[in-house]
Amino acid sequence: MLSKGEYQTVPLSVLLKRELANEKIERPELCHGQASQSKKGEDFKLVKTECQRVLGDGVAPYSVFGLFDGHNGSAAAIYAKENLLQNVLSAIPPDLSRDEWIAALPRALVAGFVKTDKDFQERAKTSGTTVTFVIIEGWVVTVASVGDSRCILESAEGGIYYLSADHRLECNEEERERITACGGEVGRLNAGGGTEIGPLRCWPGGLCLSRSIGDMDVGEYIVPVPYVKQVKLTSAGGRLVIASDGVWDSLSAESAVECSRGMPADAAASQIVKEAVQPKGIRDDTTCIVIDIQLPEKPNPPAPPPKKSGKGVFKSMFRKKTSESSSNIQKDFCEPDVVEELFEEGSASLSDRLDAKYPVCNMFKLFICAVCQVDINPGQGISIHAGSSNTRSSRPWDGPFLCSSCQEKKEAMEGRRPFGDGRYNSE
Repeated sequence: MLSKGEYQTVPLSVLLKRELANEKIERPELCHGQASQSKKGEDFKLVKTECQRVLGDGVAPYSVFGLFDGHNGSAAAIYAKENLLQNVLSAIPPDLSRDEWIAALPRALVAGFVKTDKDFQERAKTSGTTVTFVIIEGWVVTVASVGDSRCILESAEGGIYYLSADHRLECNEEERERITACGGEVGRLNAGGGTEIGPLRCWPGGLCLSRSIGDMDVGEYIVPVPYVKQVKLTSAGGRLVIASDGVWDSLSAESAVECSRGMPADAAASQIVKEAVQPKGIRDDTTCIVIDIQLPEKPNPPAPPPKKSGKGVFKSMFRKKTSESSSNIQKDFCEPDVVEELFEEGSASLSDRLDAKYPVCNMFKLFICAVCQVDINPGQGISIHAGSSNTRSSRPWDGPFLCSSCQEKKEAMEGRRPFGDGRYNSE
């Protein structure tokens, strides 16, 4: 007879919890919905949920979501929608492992945004667009943004995280200082008699934003270099809300998630748009994309517990995984709900964003332009460090390198020369 305790009877529910906690679930299920109400017809969306890249003898899936809020016409928004993804992918070296590919995304997004802007400006059209661009690979979410559309994340426990930056001159002092240092002027609209009205704008041109794609009539110091944030979710998942300023001018991030909590993604997107336009009616294009990231074959994520009053739910800095993470576990075998920050950078300087400090720099070929990907003959490339006043970057013989055209673009963004034939002048 077996001695007491040699075998233990374990309830099936506990076994399933253990299996779920110990299993490495690499791919979540994505459920998305979108909604919009149009006034100007300048908002455009990009949704690609079945993208694949070749990885050895198999394929690795990923999804892409983009929101393009045009102004002064729709040409820039349409062009960015049709070309940005390919420009980003072209800047990623081939034959990377999954982890290397994810690590290469932030730099590739910078190159892709700048190339898209440079190519569009060659068409000599003056429209511009904000961009919020999201790539989801497994549980890793990478967001690149210019302008004032936003992407927020509601984690499974109800915390709200900003994954994009706001490039409105009115609320970003650092960007105002950068523009004036590059030769632009920042001020309000002069109504005559010394009276100034409206939000802060960049002159010439009168744009309220400090970063965008297009806007060739405003100035090259309105840069297309995106703010990039990359985070990793646990299998607890979360909900992304991507929306144009037509939503955020009416709703706070907390209001947007609360008015749609517990709804499927498609219904949630519609509800957010409805709540945004209801108070004042439609004045601007109002667009929203909602993406639920959750365990496979799991229905809509359960509503999180009510938030306690007096405690902030907005987190501009992300929590790191520490030994204290176990305090977040409410039940045995449940994974703690922790959003881990992998990468964050918002500098407008290409020298910073394409610098060799990135861990994947050795994957990028020296004799290809870091922005437009054209071949460069040895000795003809221009180092991104050339002419830099940064003592840390005092080695102009070091790569990465730019072709002469992209070097002109870089210098124009830094206020050292106009790009092309005086394109920064207003019409």
